[in-house]
Amino acid sequence: MAYPYVFHAQAPPPRAEGYTAKQGSVPQQQPQVREQWPAAGSGAGGSSTRARGGGAGWMGIGSGERPLASAYDLVERMHYLYVRVVKARGVPVGAVTGACSPYVEVRLGNYRGTTRHYERTASPEWNQVFAFSRERVQATALEVFVRDRNVVARDDCVGRVVFDLGEVPVRVPPDSPLAPQWYRLENVNHGGGGGRMVLQSEVMLAVWVGTQADEAFADAWHADAASVRGGGDGVAAALQSARSKVYVTPKLWYLRISVLEAQDVLAGGLFGDKVRQHVEVFAKVQVGGMMLRTKPCAMRNPASLAWNEELVFVVAEPFEDPAVLIVEARAQPGKDEIVGRAVMPLTIFEKRLDRRAIHSQWFSLEPFGHPLRQQEARFAGRVHLRACLEGAYHVMDEPTMYVSDTRPTARQLWRPPVGVLEVGILGAQGLTPMKTNDGRGTTDAYCVAKYGQKWVRTRTVVDSCSPRWNEQYTWEVYDPCTVLTLAMFDNCQLGNAGTAAAGSSTVRDQRMGKVRIRLSTLEMDKVYTNAHPLVVLHPSGVRKNGELCLAVRLTSVSLASVVFLYGQPLLPKMHYLQPFTIPQLDALRRQAMSIAAARLGRAEPPLRREVVEYMLDADSHAWSLRRSKANFFRVTALLSGAASTARWLVDVCNWRKPVTTVFVHLLFVTLMCFPELILPTMFLYMSMTGLWNYRRRPRRPANMDARLSCAEATHPDEIDEELDTFPTSKPNDVVRLRYDRLRSVAGRIQTVVGDVATQGERVRSLLTWRDPRATALFTAFCLAAAVVMYVTPFRVVVLVAGLYVLRHPRFRSRMPSAAGNFFKRLPSKADTML
Repeated sequence: MAYPYVFHAQAPPPRAEGYTAKQGSVPQQQPQVREQWPAAGSGAGGSSTRARGGGAGWMGIGSGERPLASAYDLVERMHYLYVRVVKARGVPVGAVTGACSPYVEVRLGNYRGTTRHYERTASPEWNQVFAFSRERVQATALEVFVRDRNVVARDDCVGRVVFDLGEVPVRVPPDSPLAPQWYRLENVNHGGGGGRMVLQSEVMLAVWVGTQADEAFADAWHADAASVRGGGDGVAAALQSARSKVYVTPKLWYLRISVLEAQDVLAGGLFGDKVRQHVEVFAKVQVGGMMLRTKPCAMRNPASLAWNEELVFVVAEPFEDPAVLIVEARAQPGKDEIVGRAVMPLTIFEKRLDRRAIHSQWFSLEPFGHPLRQQEARFAGRVHLRACLEGAYHVMDEPTMYVSDTRPTARQLWRPPVGVLEVGILGAQGLTPMKTNDGRGTTDAYCVAKYGQKWVRTRTVVDSCSPRWNEQYTWEVYDPCTVLTLAMFDNCQLGNAGTAAAGSSTVRDQRMGKVRIRLSTLEMDKVYTNAHPLVVLHPSGVRKNGELCLAVRLTSVSLASVVFLYGQPLLPKMHYLQPFTIPQLDALRRQAMSIAAARLGRAEPPLRREVVEYMLDADSHAWSLRRSKANFFRVTALLSGAASTARWLVDVCNWRKPVTTVFVHLLFVTLMCFPELILPTMFLYMSMTGLWNYRRRPRRPANMDARLSCAEATHPDEIDEELDTFPTSKPNDVVRLRYDRLRSVAGRIQTVVGDVATQGERVRSLLTWRDPRATALFTAFCLAAAVVMYVTPFRVVVLVAGLYVLRHPRFRSRMPSAAGNFFKRLPSKADTML
């Protein structure tokens, strides 16, 4: 039986090196590369034979040489010792068992990693890479042992190869991979120096020093995963989930199916020989796990049924599930029986890239209960459909406010990219322990980033509250008015090896916080190196889980193309020429999220459903009292400027600042005498305001604002209600309490909406003669105003009206105006409501 690669934790816990630059004090410059490793001058003790390699020393780039070029220019360069164990040959059989079950043990100081063993083979192949970080290594020699597994006694040591770290070559991409070599094993069973070689036993190895830019980095077994516990396939699955990977969202299409009509539908087998009258017949279409149905059609004539209804689905390439159309008849309430069905592969539908008409097709219905391809199947009628795959739409799988991609599905309709986005995920600092292991808090953090169709996931740094990733990723930018989303999670699969092996989804990775960066807020060709706070909602309240350190750079391919996009529609033109309804868009977005989560969950390692749903804001449509308050305060802050202007105008009218009032009078009279200066003055004021605010422009991307989100002062019960499942899983008394609170809030909203409707109805009643005297007065006033406006220049009318509004308080009355009193006496439809 083969066992997975397992690291044994024999080293002390690594030292935590956090970022000392806190939020607000991080310098806006490109991060510098740290000092290099010094070359090791002495080898390991003992009388062993050294396997020599050419090139520089263990980190022989710090002896006055020029630093090596690297594509990782946004992140700190981290050096690793890579050991690739390819295969072995000539492994002798054991003296006791008469067979061999070889495996390889790589030992560096107190760290050791082992490959899986193979039963009864003298020429095993592993092709596995081990990676040891510089910060965890204090040894000067690398030992590679080939051992023979023995289930009865202690494992036999076949031989070993020792490498002097001072002689290990350095490799930096884009150099080609280092070619592995055969190394003769040294006998260590008899101890002492000058040991003889073991017959012809050899192992093929490649040992080099590289950085995180090496292509072997993602698939390597890292020494920091030594604390993962368990055995068997569970550890393999857990360690697999700790690797860094890149994922791609499946290509999503809108499937539009118009169910037109059906003919020759046979219902005699369901309702007797005589077709009953007034039978309701409807069609259902199922694609994957989504099913939509048409409105019922009265079956007065079985020879012809008409629906003429359109159904829209979201499907993903490759098209695995067919479209199944089912015709059902309802003879009596609660009793639906299938008349026939048609199975249609999605590949037979035409792909449409514009608004051209699609030819309709007839499909034969097969009676229910017969095999789909049975040649003797009876004819159960036929159905008339018009179906196509829409390639000119962008399939929305995330909220429009945070959209990261606006391209249509069809690649032929894509614009050329206008820029390149580079993101360096440096690390995190001050993380909160998310779980308990052996009585102490621990965190196994990893970061996920999404932009467009590309998802990236960093490796999991085990048991560290100050993890360092220093991984850099690149995206093509097609529209600058899009959003990059990053989130951090705690990997809960490492401590549950058995659960991970079984593929269970009961253990969910915990959220630690989210960061959104709108690309349009970034300056071109500038590196933003900042620490972003991680804030997440918890049933006990808002939780601050530390900071995520990022380096972001947006590079423009063509500035003219970027400026041109600001005048173009955000979404493809089909969204405006043939738009979907709001309920359709919400349902289609939920379908797209479900499909994306299912497809990404089938990758290896999987991107778990809770991760995808958190990144795509799957619960953004759910009711939240906290979010409602936050939106109300946003509207209040938006209108605060108008309210401040109104208060300033009241002060001017009341002459509380005589100098300002006199100046406003002079400006008003000047503009009335020269009305051609009104618009230039207004635009000049706005331009000068923009230039004045340039010195106070934001210097860093915006962070998640807990105060703006009303998360700090929210009652824990409101947050618990927001995090509740749908439908609810709370007890009846809790649901009753929340329902009463919702009724109270809805009552206040109902009152405000009623007041707004009342004011609008009063305006309409001015000319409807519901109040004859009020309408007569208003009509006479309008007639007189028309005569006055005709004989008086417009500027004179405006000047007189303005001076009347700005009149001195001595000429004002504390009583309401006649116009206000007249308006409040008008009737509304509130009188006729129950």
